[in-house]
Amino acid sequence: MTGVDRDRVVLIGKESVGKSALAAGLTGASGAVENVAGSTVSSDVYRTDDLAVVDTPGITLEADTETTREALAALGDAETVVLVVPATALDRDLADLLPLVQGRTGAVVVTHWDHVDETGEARGAIADLEADLGVPVLPVDARKLDRVAADGGVPTGDGAGSTTHSADGRDVRAALRYAGEFPGGTAVKTGWQIEPPERIFERPLLGPIVSALVLLLPAAVAVWFANAIAGELDPLVGAGLEPAIAWAETLPGPLAAVLGGDYGLLAMGPFLFVWALPTMLIFALFTGAYSASGLTMRVTTALHPVMRRVGLTGRDLVRVVMGFGCNVPAVTSTRSCSDCTRCTTISAISFGSACSYQFPATLAVFAAVGMAWLVVPYLAILVATTLVYVRLIAPPDARTADLAVDRRTFLERPRLRAIWREARSSIASFLTTALPVFAGICVIAALFDYAGVLERAGRVLEPAMAAFALPAEAALPVVLASIRKDGIALLTADSAGVAALSPLEVLVAVYLAGVLLPCLVTAITVAREVSTRFVAAMLARQAAAAIGFALVIAWGGQLLLL
Repeated sequence: MTGVDRDRVVLIGKESVGKSALAAGLTGASGAVENVAGSTVSSDVYRTDDLAVVDTPGITLEADTETTREALAALGDAETVVLVVPATALDRDLADLLPLVQGRTGAVVVTHWDHVDETGEARGAIADLEADLGVPVLPVDARKLDRVAADGGVPTGDGAGSTTHSADGRDVRAALRYAGEFPGGTAVKTGWQIEPPERIFERPLLGPIVSALVLLLPAAVAVWFANAIAGELDPLVGAGLEPAIAWAETLPGPLAAVLGGDYGLLAMGPFLFVWALPTMLIFALFTGAYSASGLTMRVTTALHPVMRRVGLTGRDLVRVVMGFGCNVPAVTSTRSCSDCTRCTTISAISFGSACSYQFPATLAVFAAVGMAWLVVPYLAILVATTLVYVRLIAPPDARTADLAVDRRTFLERPRLRAIWREARSSIASFLTTALPVFAGICVIAALFDYAGVLERAGRVLEPAMAAFALPAEAALPVVLASIRKDGIALLTADSAGVAALSPLEVLVAVYLAGVLLPCLVTAITVAREVSTRFVAAMLARQAAAAIGFALVIAWGGQLLLL
């Protein structure tokens, strides 16, 4: 091996092996989403003055996924490759991944070393593996990897890193200077197959039930937040913005509508920052904690046998639940779904994921009519109809899709830094993609309202409301909710009228407004991820299903109440 400078390193490995923790530990930096090698491949890149570490998506060889193709494409122009494999499944991951990096220059980092008894035999096995591969092999505990200065360090041992103890970040950076050429395989076998202990998630009956409750916990916390905090803060924030809204109303007509108005940017401020943003943060932090602790994979595996019957995998269901925080990162995350289930998962997100705009607006309506308890039947109906919808649209091969999880993950106490690292991408998607589009839609809706378009559209649909046993006043919220999900909150605009509605009428109105069509933010995101043709078909299919379900709820509910 010869000493050379390696200033760009691509991390390659399967899911949940510690690549992100390794990248953060090597650079002491936070990752930023970038296109790799001028392609459409998006990966997190961690940068220092002299090193860029590309954290690629986890490879799943058992399923054809977009993220696996992205990771393999990132190998194209890689100067140095770090193959990240866990000590707990070392032989299997090396056998699977070495052929993919054969002939490329790099090193092997063995993570999860804290689960190995560090004996002379273990150290000898690593040394034998390093000698056979001809590349540096370094065992690390990526979660506790020391952050290093940008100038790196000096090689230890023979220049290929130290195999006498768990390496730190300085050892790994030093070893990269002595990276070798990967072979296509190795004759050395450690014989390690370290399985984590079984927990309640692995029990046949209790496992799926507990896993479902775990996934519902963020929604429960969001409901608590809405009832305990947001409802109190909303009038205070609204009162604070009243002077600005009053000033906006003195501006010329269209500008006054865009800034003030019922749908203007200032008027929507309380809803956005009191209801939507906190709800998204709740789901992002829970999702980050689940992922950082290994809980996501346990829940995914436990729910897979149940979800496969309707055409989703356990992995897909996690993405649908993510949509309750924000549909944008949820749709983007479906890149890690199998090709045969990805479009079905996107349709499920579009139909049943009540995002951080829709869910708070729904809670606000229930609170305004004094029927906060309606959130329970609402969520039950939303879940049930979403599962039926997915079962109807899922292709036959989706119901036999493999989960593509070849090992059980260890459950560990998540560190705050790791939770933030996992949640950061969802928050970034919300702030950089969903929020700007939301602002644009606010402008469009305000101008439509100023021109009378929304009111005319509502009048056109008023006769149709009778088919759902709803008053004509429900038409406008349904129209606006098809553009912006917070439009559901318009049901509270006429306090006297909404107070006269029965619980069933409130439930039907909220359900229909919520699922008739996805909001424009979701539709635009899906078009970017898949195609406009798919979006058109999805919209027509979703509208037909929503109308059918709403009719069943409206008239079936009346029959039950007789």
